[in-house]
Amino acid sequence: MAKSVKAAKEVVGTTIDALVKEGKALAKIWKATNSMKDSTKANGFDTRLGKLMQELKAQSTLDSGQISRQTLVAHGIHTIDRRRRSEALWFVENETAARDFMAKSKKGYTSLSALQKAMAADAKPAAKAKPSDVGQSTDAKPAAKADKPAEKRTLTVQISRTKMVDTIVSQCELHNLDLETIINDLQSRLAKKSRKSA
Repeated sequence: MAKSVKAAKEVVGTTIDALVKEGKALAKIWKATNSMKDSTKANGFDTRLGKLMQELKAQSTLDSGQISRQTLVAHGIHTIDRRRRSEALWFVENETAARDFMAKSKKGYTSLSALQKAMAADAKPAAKAKPSDVGQSTDAKPAAKADKPAEKRTLTVQISRTKMVDTIVSQCELHNLDLETIINDLQSRLAKKSRKSA
């Protein structure tokens, strides 16, 4: 029994050591200029960084799945810009679709953020076209504009705090916004609101 516990500790220690080593290696090459073609190869910077981020996110003990600052420091990747870490994680999580998109595109991309924007823009027209196409016949005439403005309907949906936090975090990642700045903005807004009510 004691041997199996010792063996388990060695495996965990080895895994953590390997992740720390990978993080420190990535931090060393972070400032080196890499082309996106090189950085998205199987052993490229962004692919390696994304896989490390994915592993650390899976190991996270935080409810939000965020990676703690202490973990980033321990693995030596805290010096890598948070947007780059976020983009690398996005790339690994969407690797198949991203590689297909890059292969089909005639345009070369110089950064993951440019690729993200292009993929998002490509997905929007398809999403917008579907509702208007459904149920329309080819000989239908365009509807005349009504004299009265259309009635506005509001739908109230209850949302949990956890869902709101998840939404804010995912939107920050999607739009490359700094989460800490958003938190500071929210705190400032709350302070102003408190002063007005007092």
